[in-house]
This record gives sequence, structure tokens and C-alpha cells, in this order.
Amino acid sequence: MTNSKVVWPQILNEKCDDNSVSLSCIIPENLDYFNGHFPQAPILAGVVQLHWAVEFAKQKFSFTDHSVKNLEVLKFQEVIVPGQTLEIILTKKNNEKVLFSYQSEKGQHASGRIVFELSTIATAESEK
Repeated sequence: MTNSKVVWPQILNEKCDDNSVSLSCIIPENLDYFNGHFPQAPILAGVVQLHWAVEFAKQKFSFTDHSVKNLEVLKFQEVIVPGQTLEIILTKKNNEKVLFSYQSEKGQHASGRIVFELSTIATAESEK
């Protein structure tokens, strides 16, 4: 019997094109990140939202070999709770920047910009 931890949203639908991704998802009630944050009224921590945005951007836009250089214009407007349905929207602005937002029927929950470190290979190519 495996006791695997739930650490990702449940993806219901995915829409992609070259520069944008929209992930419809449900935040699982048994998400491990809710443990202790907070026992009487669990909410999804901002650091988890950032982690998901970075990891989905790496996967969807082939930034797997890139490190995060900076996070800009971060805003956390509305808490995210267990069982909530959300859209995670990622937009690639250029070869190093991705905008992200978390949205639901309640409006925008969080947004920001991820700046990736350009790899030395990409930097060398752009200088040619």
C-alpha cells in the first residue's frame, strides 16, 4: 500500500498554443500543503502557487534547464481553498519571461512574472 502525498492540482482540461497555456484544475481537498496551513481554515500558500507556476512554465515552455532569476510584480489578492476550481494561465512573453495568473469565478487570486536565467547556450546563440 502506497502512501503517496498529493502535491499537485488535479488538471481537468488543458489549452495550449505556442505562447500560452490555460490549465483548468481543482485544488484537492487532501493536498499535502494544507497540513498545518491552517488547521481550522486551510489555504494554499503563496510559495506553493509560485512553485506550481514555475514548474508548469518549465514543462510547457521547455524551460526545464533554466533556473529562476527573479520573480516580479507578485500579487496575492484572493485566498485559494481546498476543493476550489481554478484556471492557471501562463503566457510566455519572450525567451526568459512568463506571466502567470490564478483565476476563478471569484476573480484573480494571484499573478506575477517569472524571469528565467538564460542558459549559456541560449545566450551564445542570441549573440551570434
